[in-house]
Amino acid sequence: MSVVMLSGPIGAGKTTVARELIAISSAPLSYIEGDAFWPVFTKPDAKPRQERFRILMRPITAASVPLARSGYEVLLDFSFPLDFLDTARKILKETPIDFVMVRPSLATCEQRAATRPEGKITDYTISPDFYRMFQGLPKHEICDDNGDAKSIAQQIRAGLDEGIFRLS
Repeated sequence: MSVVMLSGPIGAGKTTVARELIAISSAPLSYIEGDAFWPVFTKPDAKPRQERFRILMRPITAASVPLARSGYEVLLDFSFPLDFLDTARKILKETPIDFVMVRPSLATCEQRAATRPEGKITDYTISPDFYRMFQGLPKHEICDDNGDAKSIAQQIRAGLDEGIFRLS
């Protein structure tokens, strides 16, 4: 099976879209929410959060390998920037990768991050450089400020079924 990397900046709506995508996807499916990995840093060192963020991407991706090899489509939900894709390919080896970037406008991401019900990020500001880490593969991007999670999930499911998001 394949690994679907659902990515985008914080506040893009990835987890909300992932829940809708799970509802319309067929079995066997496995879901790994990257935010669930944050507690592994029980006593973090002085490295900035961004460096710990980069450290987490590898084990999140590696956790999908045995699931995909066992016949599951694996949905990874985390903010994977484009420059991580080469590393993901090395970790996943021959496992097919579908990459979907949910990327509404910067203003929408900031507003959602400040108002999300759990894990509210009140001091959330994205530099334009950080936001640009999540653009550059137009056919893999869904840039929709107005679409609801269900319609975006349907668009993603159709694209996955058609192979639109498959990385070569």
